[in-house]
Amino acid sequence: MDTLLVEPIGLEQVEGALGRFFEESKVRAAKIGPGYHGLWETLERCTAGGKRFRPRLVMSAYQMLGGRDLENAAEVGAAFELLHTALIVHDDVIDRDFIRRGIPNVSGRYRSIAEAAGMSAEGARHVGFSAGVIAGDLALSNAYRLLERVEASAAVRRRLGEILDEAVFASAAGEFLDIETSLNPAMPPLEDIVHMARLKTSVYSFEGPLQAGAVLADAQEEVVVRLGEFGRDAGIAYQIADDLLGVFGNETRTGKTNWGDLREGKRTALMSYVSARPEWDSISSLVGSPGMSAAEADQVRRILVDSGARDYSADLAADYASRARTHLESDVVPAALRAALEPVVSAVVDRVR
Repeated sequence: MDTLLVEPIGLEQVEGALGRFFEESKVRAAKIGPGYHGLWETLERCTAGGKRFRPRLVMSAYQMLGGRDLENAAEVGAAFELLHTALIVHDDVIDRDFIRRGIPNVSGRYRSIAEAAGMSAEGARHVGFSAGVIAGDLALSNAYRLLERVEASAAVRRRLGEILDEAVFASAAGEFLDIETSLNPAMPPLEDIVHMARLKTSVYSFEGPLQAGAVLADAQEEVVVRLGEFGRDAGIAYQIADDLLGVFGNETRTGKTNWGDLREGKRTALMSYVSARPEWDSISSLVGSPGMSAAEADQVRRILVDSGARDYSADLAADYASRARTHLESDVVPAALRAALEPVVSAVVDRVR
């Protein structure tokens, strides 16, 4: 989400909160053993270097709605960043990936360690995925632990916990629905794909961080609701655009191959559209084929363009971005916050135009 950045102050405090958390955790882990300490170091590296998009949304909403205790708000931002780490580590296990952004992920590192120890290829894969599950679990559970450090009234702390829990609950539901739809060879209808996008992306990446920042700032309930609605539609727009880039994007910029989604047969707005067109017959046997060649991927892309699927998906992303903007037009949303969030939806559309 590197093109969707708002620029609040307070990110140094977020880095500080994450740094303190990992130092404390590594000290605890070292008392158990060097191997466990090494796992925590690997998890820390996985968390480092991100764009901190979710903490940026937390800090933006908090500050633009009158919040002033940046150290306190940073704990909320750090909690959402740790949740993000947990979900990408688990997502790599689900997708059976050992590389992220061109370097070994948690599972990749521990697969290599197992291979170096003389394990079979299958045994090393199992070790790698097992380490990924454990590391993801640690990040997930400690997102809640970070939230416990926030100083606020009992009511605010309870509400923050509910927002984080909804983010976890929805993300898990979205992943499960993705798995469930893969059991059916037919492409799901667009409404199901949009629903999955909201569960997998909007809730934890947009809705939750914005609402958490607003709640901590003691904003009016109508503001919290509006930010949730904005985050829902902005997140859906983002996911539709991201799926487009997964097929047509520059691999250097996206950090992943642009035919992985085609080989996987990922259920997207692109595929939902073309599956209802006559052109689908010419590519249905290729989409979802693990052995898809570069030439076959190019053939699928041509059909996606010629059938209108690419333009349809780009227009759909723009439509949801436009819907997101309407939620910012309410008088209850401060002009400064509206100005900070407007570039988020503009960037969504710009990514695929």
